[in-house]
Amino acid sequence: MTADRRPGARRQAGDEAHAELARVVREHAGRLTACLVRVLGDFAAAEDVVADAVETALRRWPAEGVPEHPDAWLLTVARHRGIDVLRRQAAHRDKLARLRWPPRPDPDDRLKLIFTCCHPALPRSAQIALTLRTVCGLTTAQIAAAFVVPESTVAQRITRAKRKIAEAGIPYRVPSDTELPDRLGQVLAVVYLLFNEGYLTSAGDRPHAANLAGDAEWLAAQLAWLMPGQPEVLGLLALIRLHQARAAARFTAAGDLVPLRDQDRARWDGPAIGEAIGLLERAAARKRPGPYQVQAAIVACHAEAPSWDDTDWAQILVLYDMLLALAPSPIHRLHRAIAVHHAPPPRGGPANALAALDALPPGEQRTLQRYSLYHATRAELLRALGDPEAAHTADEQALALTTNPAQQALLRHRLDQHLT
Repeated sequence: MTADRRPGARRQAGDEAHAELARVVREHAGRLTACLVRVLGDFAAAEDVVADAVETALRRWPAEGVPEHPDAWLLTVARHRGIDVLRRQAAHRDKLARLRWPPRPDPDDRLKLIFTCCHPALPRSAQIALTLRTVCGLTTAQIAAAFVVPESTVAQRITRAKRKIAEAGIPYRVPSDTELPDRLGQVLAVVYLLFNEGYLTSAGDRPHAANLAGDAEWLAAQLAWLMPGQPEVLGLLALIRLHQARAAARFTAAGDLVPLRDQDRARWDGPAIGEAIGLLERAAARKRPGPYQVQAAIVACHAEAPSWDDTDWAQILVLYDMLLALAPSPIHRLHRAIAVHHAPPPRGGPANALAALDALPPGEQRTLQRYSLYHATRAELLRALGDPEAAHTADEQALALTTNPAQQALLRHRLDQHLT
């Protein structure tokens, strides 16, 4: 079919092609990079050939149309760029032969790449940032939002980590059994952050990215297969699967976010919840509690409650106290305050929850000031305490800090309600 040459049609086709390319890059760049790193053996070269493929798509897709399988198209173009790189390196003829018959991205590639990025020679913060950028394809802005730190900080961490890998000759492989435990914490953190980005996106025009959440679940399952005796691995897998079990009820047909209180629990996946709780029980039997196990136990309290009113908030509050003892953080303190809001007296109630937030150390207060949920939570507490004007201001601050379209719609609805 001949392309429509009218200026308006060309602009529309160009906009649609750019939007589709942005989606494909977000969802598949990590897989493509992992595949190319395996063949080329070099982070920078792999990222360069993927970037070249994206640049080619920017030129060709608006005019030629988006291909039927855009991720495979990008892999093919990147592979050809890789062939050119290897042809210029005569010593790599054996790799060239492997590349000429391109394998599909090996499922183990991302695991190998994650463990490479999480090498103990790198600072922990750099390990996680590099993995999220290189393996998972998240942007520096998305990673900065996850860590609640400036974007420039994340960019510096990634650059230094790549340089260190090249200089130290860090190998691209899954570590031996004896090496695995030393890298486990960082790898679990990466998988968890990947899931969070898929569960509720921090950038883009969609409220969630099911493929990223599915990737995180797959990676957690692979880790559980590699390390079946590690309770925190089982805890993370249980946590992800408990969240995934209620995915069908989280959004309306129009893409609006449905708060937990209002979700249709009949749409939750009961058998999946039961299997996830079984994983959590296996982890608990090891008698080595950790943050992911405790977070999974909190989500299990919600998943097992037949209704919002039947939620065991007192137990959830106890679990949050345990979580803070294991892994103190401002984000965990914020979520504990939400639990305090709904817990029964004398520990619970909105006044106690607001007091808990106001009592946070100044450093944690400054960190949370950049976090949309902090302001949205304050708004809910202030509204419950009869201060709608202050709640309205807090909701405006929350809206200014989120780019997720479903969260924006929910906050705008709350702001509109204040005006009526």
